[in-house]
Amino acid sequence: MSSNLLIIEDMKKLGLNEYEVKAYLKLLEEYPVNGYVLSKNSGIPRSRIYEVLDNLKKKQIVFEQIEDNTTIYYPLDPELLISKIKNNFDNILSHVEEYTKKVYSKQEKENDLIVIKGRNNIIDFINTLISEAKKRIAVSIWEEEINDISKGLNEAINRGIMLRGIYFGKNNPFKEIITHRRIERYLSEKSERYMLIIIDGIHVVSGVISRGEESQVTWTKDKGFVEISEDYIAHDLMVNLYSEKLKEDERKEFESYLDNIRKEYFGFSEEEFHKFK
Repeated sequence: MSSNLLIIEDMKKLGLNEYEVKAYLKLLEEYPVNGYVLSKNSGIPRSRIYEVLDNLKKKQIVFEQIEDNTTIYYPLDPELLISKIKNNFDNILSHVEEYTKKVYSKQEKENDLIVIKGRNNIIDFINTLISEAKKRIAVSIWEEEINDISKGLNEAINRGIMLRGIYFGKNNPFKEIITHRRIERYLSEKSERYMLIIIDGIHVVSGVISRGEESQVTWTKDKGFVEISEDYIAHDLMVNLYSEKLKEDERKEFESYLDNIRKEYFGFSEEEFHKFK
């Protein structure tokens, strides 16, 4: 999509229709002009241009002035437009927040498991939770997914939010999380990517994320599920950090011991075991 079409679509989301956007943008390029010139410059039919301008005047985005018996039009300065829109949305959101909190019947039990489907929907939901984090975020996440939430995580860190967890990949962008040891071996064993995100010890999002729009995770605030998830990430951190501090010979012995535990637990055949190893 071209930048011109993209800005039109973006501004339509702010409550303007397509003709109003085109009229305003053309006025920014050349002003003051009369309705006839604006119609010609913007491609808006002459039969519609004055209706469009009246709507923009009511919204105080365009102003008119009469000079020499001719009505000419000026655009609102872009900085003032942005400030105006922000104030309007702040007021709207404040009203919506006040009303919805008033009518929301909060349940005492929070052990429901809510299914969220589709990778894009999942990422959007996680970014929303991250933006509302107050104290701490814990993650067990793969390289492909961390790229989609990095902006939100950086903003959270800048707000003073603690970030901890495990990263599955080769290019770890965060010093706050630990890259999983022996990553090549681990990647060879796993056929799909999963993610586990914990926000403030309240929200948990977990599931398989590597199936595109067929991806599916669960979101819950169940305290037992939260504790299990916290323990899972904490255990993974402890094993990785412990292995990292061992001397080379000790580490080899330790990792060999862990490999054999995994072999016995998952019932890998000798062929599978040596392929992963």
